[in-house]
Amino acid sequence: MLLLSQLLSVDKSGTTAAKFLSINIGARAVSMGGAFTSVTNDASAMYWNPAALSRLNKIQFYINHSNWIADISHDYIGLVFPLRKSQALGFSITATNMDEMEVTRYGDENTGETFKAGNYALGVSYGLNLTDRFSIGFNGKLIRENIANTSANGYALDIGTLFDTPYGFRLGTSITNFGPKMKMAGDDLLILADIDENIEGNNESSTGYLTTDKFDLPLSLRIGASNTHVYNKLSFTWSVDTNHPNDNESYINAGLELSILNNLLVIRGGERFLTLNKEAHREPQFSLGIGINPILNTWYKIKIDYAYEALKYLGGSNQFSFIINF
Repeated sequence: MLLLSQLLSVDKSGTTAAKFLSINIGARAVSMGGAFTSVTNDASAMYWNPAALSRLNKIQFYINHSNWIADISHDYIGLVFPLRKSQALGFSITATNMDEMEVTRYGDENTGETFKAGNYALGVSYGLNLTDRFSIGFNGKLIRENIANTSANGYALDIGTLFDTPYGFRLGTSITNFGPKMKMAGDDLLILADIDENIEGNNESSTGYLTTDKFDLPLSLRIGASNTHVYNKLSFTWSVDTNHPNDNESYINAGLELSILNNLLVIRGGERFLTLNKEAHREPQFSLGIGINPILNTWYKIKIDYAYEALKYLGGSNQFSFIINF
């Protein structure tokens, strides 16, 4: 994986549509540095690797909230239903919102007007165990971005696989956000235009429509490996992911997880963008997290996770996850 990341590492930084789809989901995943493709074992698998859904044997309700940068709120809700014959069906909602902002125009900064901006994705996922070691999964989603009276709509498909090797470690792969380009449209692109300023007497207030370019979705290929080692009431998990996005250089994420007292308390740490140039491209520095798994009764189980990710220029972000297994 290290060799692959170096061979495919080229400078392809640019702009994509629906970039909110690249914000990592789940406090556990974030605290492990985003090295989660082969580790995921909860409803956040609909984001990381839908193949893991078929490994869930109980109905699971999942809520995740992130206090992201610049007072942006990023939320994720997932619900997974296990089916017969090692299958599972899941539904998810992703929302990125920010507070109202004041409208400003050139020469008129105090308009008194406000506008809103937000991004949303609705997903339906399906996972299936093809053998006792190999699983495959799919996630389809509808995407919407809007700012003021302008918006863009699209759709995308995620595909993932999960394989328990005979050597103890697990391999996971996922291709995310495969779909057509998105384009902004809306009433805010209507303008008044003089078709030909050199002609006198023509209508100087004709209605014109600004057209925008189409932008690719943030397509990404992730390949991950992980393993868990158990020592009495302690367990230790390591994970490594190599990431190949279409809007950045290839990079590697790595994470560690230590479980204490039969998984009652979990401590995590990780790091992202390990192979990127630190000065030019690497904004995340490190991440830490903690998890608590109290058993409430024999009918359902609750899990609570927290993650903090340190950023080089933008301070840091906090993320909370709440999971109920029925």
